[in-house]
Amino acid sequence: MHRLFVFGRGYAAGVIADRLAAASEGWAVTGTTRDGRDGTLAFDDAAGVRAALATATHILSSVPPGADGGDPVLDRYGDAIEAAWIGYLSSTGVYGDAGGAWVDESAPTGTGRRTARSAADAAWLARGARVFRLPGIYGPGRSPLDRVRAGTAHRVDVPNLFSRIHVEDLADGVLAALTAPAGAYNLADDRPCSQNEVIAFAARLLGLEPPPFVPLESLSPMARGFYAEDRRIANGKAKRVLGWQPRYPDYRAGLRALRAMTSPVAASTAPPAASSDQR
Repeated sequence: MHRLFVFGRGYAAGVIADRLAAASEGWAVTGTTRDGRDGTLAFDDAAGVRAALATATHILSSVPPGADGGDPVLDRYGDAIEAAWIGYLSSTGVYGDAGGAWVDESAPTGTGRRTARSAADAAWLARGARVFRLPGIYGPGRSPLDRVRAGTAHRVDVPNLFSRIHVEDLADGVLAALTAPAGAYNLADDRPCSQNEVIAFAARLLGLEPPPFVPLESLSPMARGFYAEDRRIANGKAKRVLGWQPRYPDYRAGLRALRAMTSPVAASTAPPAASSDQR
């Protein structure tokens, strides 16, 4: 019996956990949420978490760095993490600004705005983890389609290029790495482009006018930081080493599939999308 323990069973990690639990015999899946909802353990339930870690064969963390800059999982439970397979959902933000250039796993990290994430990324690599560096994550209930429907989408007159990944492609990559060597893996689609292009396409799919442009200065400091970096994420290593291929190689394929999943009635009543803490 394989036993996967997931720290931070949220949107992306939840898809990975559900896929393993539903599609693979011989897997038992448990994990934490902040408050222990839906049958998980609360992150602060030290006795319960340590008991589960003692029998875990696989450990996956999607918990971002804390307010103090440390990694909450390693800081609290690092001494109990001894599974044969360890995975960590990181961010392509560790690469910083590349001026629109392609970056692969050999690029330097720690030079951008996400210094705490870079430190956590390095710490998990030092523990022998498979570290998955992720750009913007989208999928059912969390996509540009949801933001356009909700009236919360906007365009910014900044030509920066960004990569993204459908949550199912993310899950495919992590599952493919269950038998892969430790190291960093970029999981991203094949077509980086501007956020404005994606938002305009989402609006066309919905038969709506694209949202207006807003000044960069009107955005929050966090959002302005997003536009301060410009890079394209290369995914060749994941394709070579993991044998991974994205089902949705660009945002058009991904958004068309999401649109097809949603009936007109459901589309009109869909809740606003939650923001992702990954980029």
